Amino acid sequence: MSSIATDYLEFVNISKRFPGVLALDDINFSVPIGSVRALVGENGAGKSTLLKILSGAHPPTSGKLRIGKDNLIFENTTQAINAGVAVIYQELQLVPQLSIAENMYLGHLPEGSAFINFDQLWASTMDSMRQVGLGDVSPKVKVGRLSIGQRQMVEIAKALTRNAQIIAFDEPTSSLSSRETDVLFDIIRRLQKQDKAIFYVSHRLEEIFEISDSVTIFRDGRHVNTRRTLEGLTRDMIVKDMVGREIIDIYQYKARPVGETAIRVTDVTGPGITKPISFEVKKGEVVGCFGLVGAGRTELMRILFGAAPRYSGKVEVFGENVEINSPADAIQAGVMLCPEDRKKEGIIPILSVQENVNISSRRHHVRAGFIDRRWEYENVMDKIHALAIKTPSQRQLVRNLSGGNQQKVILARWLAEKIKVILLDEPTRGIDVGAKSEIYDIIYRLAGEGIGVVAVTSDLPEVLGISDRILVFSEGELAAEIPRRDATPENVLSYALPQESRKHFRESAITDRLVPA
Repeated sequence: MSSIATDYLEFVNISKRFPGVLALDDINFSVPIGSVRALVGENGAGKSTLLKILSGAHPPTSGKLRIGKDNLIFENTTQAINAGVAVIYQELQLVPQLSIAENMYLGHLPEGSAFINFDQLWASTMDSMRQVGLGDVSPKVKVGRLSIGQRQMVEIAKALTRNAQIIAFDEPTSSLSSRETDVLFDIIRRLQKQDKAIFYVSHRLEEIFEISDSVTIFRDGRHVNTRRTLEGLTRDMIVKDMVGREIIDIYQYKARPVGETAIRVTDVTGPGITKPISFEVKKGEVVGCFGLVGAGRTELMRILFGAAPRYSGKVEVFGENVEINSPADAIQAGVMLCPEDRKKEGIIPILSVQENVNISSRRHHVRAGFIDRRWEYENVMDKIHALAIKTPSQRQLVRNLSGGNQQKVILARWLAEKIKVILLDEPTRGIDVGAKSEIYDIIYRLAGEGIGVVAVTSDLPEVLGISDRILVFSEGELAAEIPRRDATPENVLSYALPQESRKHFRESAITDRLVPA
């Protein structure tokens, strides 16, 4: 790292206006070389818009960038790449049908006298892959065959091949295991020592304190504050700057009465499930599902919703045996799913908020072959109000909303149905602190109405904070069922580990008083 930090990247009076929305309002701050600058704020605060201006995806309405001594306005992404900028988005920019090597060198493939120099391509790719912990994967493997975590590492390696001087990571750990996260942090520290200017965008505040040396905080499109992480900065100080108020207890858990069984799952198997799974959820109960990447939680939710086949076992909803072979069957039975990947499987990005909210339940409001347009308007406006969905209009394209508001749109869709059981797969992934609190309130409201709630989450504090009972998954099986009163970070995480690691973990937890973060 340089002995003297020099400002390398500066945002000068940057503003960005979309129709009806001022997304960024006169942004001014700088980032030194050899530093890791965290960028935090609620969804819709302007972080993503700023990254898109940095990457050349959006030109600013006014203002400019200063990189080194050059004043720049990027008109496209190629200009940003040529200026040494790499932005690694949460939605990865890879071509699944191409190999790792072809993805990494797309647009600048090494050439021989007349053809692509494949020997050089494989060798250069392997060198970059070793730097991100993928040295055991062939560069010829198609990206579509990789796990989400491996694809993330390919995206990072791709940035390294372009010798980027400014690298921005947008929610990089949302799909990574703890081991992959450790590898990522090692890479970031190595890049920092090479005098790169690094942005790190995350809603996981514990990561902010671990990896960054300063934090820039956004609220409502404005730069609120920039603070040094090593100068007495606390989580509560960041949250207060982000939301403009103090959030004392984000989970706000309160016990509630539970009724009879809402859903009973008996000996269910299917893709990704290694042993038959049985459990039940009561009416009014919030049951959390925790596990590491690939533990089988998401696979089970897809089976219960009919999006994946059920090989064996049975499912009962409100005491009745139901045959769920498709999502339509599940909806008819009163079982709804908010999927893990809301952008690909939850919302329809090219449609409006109104169309996304009404797309399922409008089948109940057809008169003489025509959709009841008055009902459509009244229903969406009711849901926008009830869930506090932040949108300029019900006609706004849903893809233009923040992640938290997109999640609310998916929830709003199901509120017009007769919900008996709702399956929430990573309901707060990539969502800011304030929006998380609102999502939790919606979850408790649904449970209070006698609905059975199943919440899958990779966030250990979250599953401990919101659940009446916790199901822990490991290697495709249900490893443990823990009531709230007995749930601690140690015992939940110990059951989530692969079987051969559990004994060692428990011994370590006893001797070292280990409390996983």
